[in-house]
Amino acid sequence: MAEQKDLDFTYTTIDEIFRLSIGETGDYSGAKYDGDFSMSLEDAQKAKHKFIADSLSITKNSRVLDMACGWAPFTRYITDERGAKSIGLTLSQGQADACQKNGYNVLVKDCRDIKPSDYGTFDAIVCIGGLEHFCSVEEWQAGKQEQIYTDFFKTLYDLLPVGGRFYMQTMTFSENMIPFEELDVNADKESTAYIMALMVKQFPGSWLPYGPEMVIKCAQPGFKLISQSSGRLDYIETIAQWRKKFRKFNLKKYWLYLSLIPRYFMDNEFRHLVAIFKVSPNRVCFEKEVMDHYRLVFEKI
Repeated sequence: MAEQKDLDFTYTTIDEIFRLSIGETGDYSGAKYDGDFSMSLEDAQKAKHKFIADSLSITKNSRVLDMACGWAPFTRYITDERGAKSIGLTLSQGQADACQKNGYNVLVKDCRDIKPSDYGTFDAIVCIGGLEHFCSVEEWQAGKQEQIYTDFFKTLYDLLPVGGRFYMQTMTFSENMIPFEELDVNADKESTAYIMALMVKQFPGSWLPYGPEMVIKCAQPGFKLISQSSGRLDYIETIAQWRKKFRKFNLKKYWLYLSLIPRYFMDNEFRHLVAIFKVSPNRVCFEKEVMDHYRLVFEKI
């Protein structure tokens, strides 16, 4: 699994730039347009939050565990719009600090280690994008990926009542994924080999599941699948809107960009990461169908 230092690099490092671009509780996961790309990013994110809350029957005083909560946009929605009670978890200290400053109950803790003795049980649980970080390249190479997911669903099983629901949103590898051995940061800049090599550098310690089928299999026998839908096209549009916001001028934000210049010249690995600002590896992978993106709703049986 990605360690705290890995997620701090991915999320804490860009924390202030992110919030200056997208807002204090901005959502760093795919929105839900359902084909209507005339919607604003903010409305599409709210549509996603409504879909999740409806799918999990979240109402007033529902106890919800928001795993890998990011900057707490879903916690904000269910507390403000539904009157629910939420605990958010993240491995990024930067995210936790920002969430707590904004009044949300967010703690730095590994989702996989939660037990009923920690915070009790919950009426519903969400994990929006967290599974993407649960398995590292090394763990996948050692054949541990399915066991990691199976163990995670066992954790969820203990935290939910019978009939309790869990929502997961995750990227997956898709039909055009290439063998790991072909990934090469020195490959042609238009190639899947190069784009996937950038992905690994952007998200250290993280490796994706091979299709939703792998996740659904690992959820059995404790959970049944209630619904499944692809958000690949929605995520392509989400990324396009993010990139516009990241480039929109803000004096403080551009000063932060400038502060990274010395590191660009001194750190070769950082130069690879700067390439991400020129081309979004995620978006290219979705366009090439190297990756897909799924919304999955499970129910404990």
